[in-house]
Amino acid sequence: MINKITVAKNSGFCFGVKRACDSLESKLDSKTPNERVFTLGYLIHNEEYIKYLNGRGTSVIDETDIERICDEADKTSPTTVFVRAHGIAREVEKQLLDCQSKNPYFHVVDCTCPYVKKIHRIAEQNSDEDRVFILLGHSEHPETIGIMSRFDGEKYVFRTAKETEEAYESGILDSIKQKTAVLAAQTTQNLAEWKKNEKFLKNLCTNPIIFDTICSVTENRQTEARILAAESDTMIVLGSENSSNTHKLFNICKELCNNTHLIGNVSNLANIIPSIHGNVGIAAGASTPQSLIQEVQKKMSEVNEIKEENFEELLNQQFSKTLNTGDTVTGIVTSVSTGEIQLDLGAKVTGRIEADQITDDPSVKLNEMFKIGDEVEAFVIRVSDIDGFATLSKKRTDSDKNWTKIVAAAESGEILEGKVVEITKGGAVVLTEAVRVFIPASQTGVPKSGDLSTLNGQTVKFKVIEIKPQGKKAIGSIRAVLREERQAKEAAFWAEIENGKTYTGVVKSMTTYGAFVDLGGVDGMVHVQELSWKRIKSPAEVLSIGDTVTVFVKSFDAEARRISLGYKTEDTNPWTIFTNKYAVGDVAAVTIVNMMPFGAFAEICDGVDGLIHISQIAQTRIAKPADVLTIGQVVDAKIIDIDMENQKVSLSIRALLDEASAEAEVAEIEAEAAEAEAEAATKDATVAE
Repeated sequence: MINKITVAKNSGFCFGVKRACDSLESKLDSKTPNERVFTLGYLIHNEEYIKYLNGRGTSVIDETDIERICDEADKTSPTTVFVRAHGIAREVEKQLLDCQSKNPYFHVVDCTCPYVKKIHRIAEQNSDEDRVFILLGHSEHPETIGIMSRFDGEKYVFRTAKETEEAYESGILDSIKQKTAVLAAQTTQNLAEWKKNEKFLKNLCTNPIIFDTICSVTENRQTEARILAAESDTMIVLGSENSSNTHKLFNICKELCNNTHLIGNVSNLANIIPSIHGNVGIAAGASTPQSLIQEVQKKMSEVNEIKEENFEELLNQQFSKTLNTGDTVTGIVTSVSTGEIQLDLGAKVTGRIEADQITDDPSVKLNEMFKIGDEVEAFVIRVSDIDGFATLSKKRTDSDKNWTKIVAAAESGEILEGKVVEITKGGAVVLTEAVRVFIPASQTGVPKSGDLSTLNGQTVKFKVIEIKPQGKKAIGSIRAVLREERQAKEAAFWAEIENGKTYTGVVKSMTTYGAFVDLGGVDGMVHVQELSWKRIKSPAEVLSIGDTVTVFVKSFDAEARRISLGYKTEDTNPWTIFTNKYAVGDVAAVTIVNMMPFGAFAEICDGVDGLIHISQIAQTRIAKPADVLTIGQVVDAKIIDIDMENQKVSLSIRALLDEASAEAEVAEIEAEAAEAEAEAATKDATVAE
């Protein structure tokens, strides 16, 4: 039985947290429909309250999103970013203020707790190379990160006085023998632990500078919880699992009351009701909403009146009668329109899910996605008994359910598939399993100077390369998949390569000594000597970058990943072309290309020259070839010899001249004979008369 329920006076939101929450909720009450509201990190450490804020249209971002959010802010979508009560690092604060100064539609509301701001000033004002800053706190806590960023110099964070002592004994803190020690504490630290740490350093250091920075509300809260726990048979500490000050309260109460429980919401009561008895004390962390404290107190009072009934069963029945923000419910589709679906939730209110709370893909048609009678699971954003509707989010439920798959994929290296639904300045957003995965520009596979918009609407394969549990954010890489595919192609290529094998590739680049050809993910090189049968100075004389060419493997080294390629073939060999076209005795029109004392060289066809010996140039003796010929002159020459072994050709102009002279003589003789025959015939005719 429960005898008495006592709620600690200093429970729930502290001054700093209340100030931050009031500021944000005031903004949510007055914001325009298109106005965007973000919190930089979780405004406070309370999951239920964060769910409530998300339901009202806020989103959680981290410092990697600042530039993108700022660039997206404009007249039609003004943007406000709220800085959490824990504060932020100095460099992040500067980034926010720089964005605010350059974009009039981007606003920053700093909700850092004044007590935390005070420690920021202490750290900044005491930054000196002759001082050592020691903070009692949790090194990974946002408040601590913000504080430590303000001190330029030697600095340390310790959780307990014992850690400080161990650090000194190991020699880590030897510098405090020569330097001045500056001591402060995270605002939510345990007061008793702070006193121990303070005492140790006072005994150790000469004139240490000590700032008592534990929040007075925190001190009062811890003192009150300690007194209440000592007087109670059961202690219930309300707050989030990830709240530092809530955990400190729990540990304080647990030391004095063994039957102490930490719960984050009302529904958790069902699990601990059987163990609750006697005098019950309720304490709450600084980030616990007052509404939760009142609701727990109310439920506990109701349970106290139930007497000897089955507490757990009856309490669960009490909870099932109402629909609360943050619940996950299952309903039956009763209506489908272009903009929303409605669900029968078996409650007093009807569930309503608008299109933007179903999917981020604007091309999806709801009437194709749902039909009457379908069962849908969704997250409760808001309940209005007045309107009779509960605003739900299927996207949130799907995202929560599928987040574990994304985390598993990050650990296993599984390749996922999704659709690119948004292009930002910094990259692309891929929607997969109802989870948005950010692909940085450098991981898209698009060249640095390329157009990211070509990815929009495409279905892509990617890997999750980083998980950020805070805000459930995932970073992916398309490039990692492309790299693996390329490596697989390379492996297959090297497994099948052999000398003489022919490939069709694309000229990728050129140097003075050759051309590199992409054979499909693997490059090979054609040496400049292999590009042409004739001597060339540069590969550019034969090829251009981007040309598609047919090449063959001359040799390769699989271990060194080197391939030597051939380009010229026997079919393109000028000598082969020449011998297929000409034979000894043929006449060719040749071009004089060079002259020597002993003769002239003439090009018969591309790549094949023949020698016209000086004796074969003219019918009469000449002193030199230039007496008769000139460079570039085209003349007819007869092929008088082909040396197949040495690939040499002998030409003769004289042979043609001799032949022409002989033909002329024959023609003259034949003409004379014809004339004689004609005369004889005339005489015979005269005699006959």
